[in-house]
Amino acid sequence: MNIQGQAALVTGAGSGLGEATARELARLGAKVGVLDLHLDNAQRVANDLCALYGKGAAVAVSCNVSDPDSMAQAIDTAAAAHGPARILMQIAGIGTSKRVVGKDGNAAPLEDFIQVINVNLVGTYNAARLFAAAAAKLDPLEDGERGVMVWTASVAAFDGQVGQQAYSASKAGVVGMTLPMARDLAKHGIRVCTIAPGLFATPLMKTLPEPVQASLAASIPFPTRLGKPEEFAQLAAHIVSNTHLNGEVIRLDGALRMAPR
Repeated sequence: MNIQGQAALVTGAGSGLGEATARELARLGAKVGVLDLHLDNAQRVANDLCALYGKGAAVAVSCNVSDPDSMAQAIDTAAAAHGPARILMQIAGIGTSKRVVGKDGNAAPLEDFIQVINVNLVGTYNAARLFAAAAAKLDPLEDGERGVMVWTASVAAFDGQVGQQAYSASKAGVVGMTLPMARDLAKHGIRVCTIAPGLFATPLMKTLPEPVQASLAASIPFPTRLGKPEEFAQLAAHIVSNTHLNGEVIRLDGALRMAPR
């Protein structure tokens, strides 16, 4: 798919990997719906993109991916500004680390596990189903393509660390959904791929002390540094452009395999 002129939705676009992806799509000529739970963050990014690429380059939309009404409204709001979207970048997510049995001997709260699953896994499915239903109604492009989705998993889906039960389970669910949904939506000309990033220099990572960041970077075989959000964004954009990429999960981690802790 040629990104130029297409309407795109980017969830979690108010910061980190989502912001970098929104910026890359706008640079390539897409009209970007900047979706985020925090509207002020989304508005900051959208304002920047409009200043760089013109008034219609981006629109900020408040969005809770795990809420059906909020996600549906976000899709409608972005479509009113840019037309129906053919690109969905599902990047919104949360992380947590909690041992099954705490230092106090008590079991981890079930609601913490449920929250992570709801945002990361249910939220991905919710965004995907609503986007796909709208994209399936569009006229086909070259190769019969109507839309493309790029989801975000994590290397934790494959080698989660101590305390990452909820996070790893949610991201493994995203990985497990990728191929069956690609097969499901093939008849509609909608592709589905997932990126599983390793350690990236996101705002959350940058809150850690410098020695901790350096230690994490040193664990990456090559290049021995944290990933750059722009590198994630470049891969996400390439997946859109390369029509033969479908049903695939791509690790983007510098050959990192996480240790148990």
